[in-house]
Amino acid sequence: MSKRKIWTIGYEQATVPAVMSALREAGVEVLADVRALPLSRRPGFSKTALAANAREAGIDYVHFRALGTPAEGRAAARRNDHAALERIYEGQLELPEAIAAGAQLADLAQQRNVALLCYEREAHGCHRTLLRRAVLPDFEVVDLTPEN
Repeated sequence: MSKRKIWTIGYEQATVPAVMSALREAGVEVLADVRALPLSRRPGFSKTALAANAREAGIDYVHFRALGTPAEGRAAARRNDHAALERIYEGQLELPEAIAAGAQLADLAQQRNVALLCYEREAHGCHRTLLRRAVLPDFEVVDLTPEN
């Protein structure tokens, strides 16, 4: 039996067409938005527009608010304080709503090709890597980088 895959993607410095193209080329079926606040100053990346763009690309969209980073974690990420981000996000994942959302995400990823979406271009500096390690530890990871 082959190992299940999980994809991740960040939209920093990317366009919506580039993100959708990378997802389609990878065979992603579900875009899992793991931002606490699914808002963006970048056109097309706020929740409603992103969901519509994904649907147009033939990709389902699901928002997992409880798996997002709380405000203090986002501030740590902006400071490049990865140790603080890890500590804060670990606490987030212990909340009952995050445990339930993590189980839902894991179940979905067992059935379909899922990509975790957040802002940061590089997965190693983003909570989506921490999430993947905690909730989907046995999955093979493919970090996508959209090309504009």
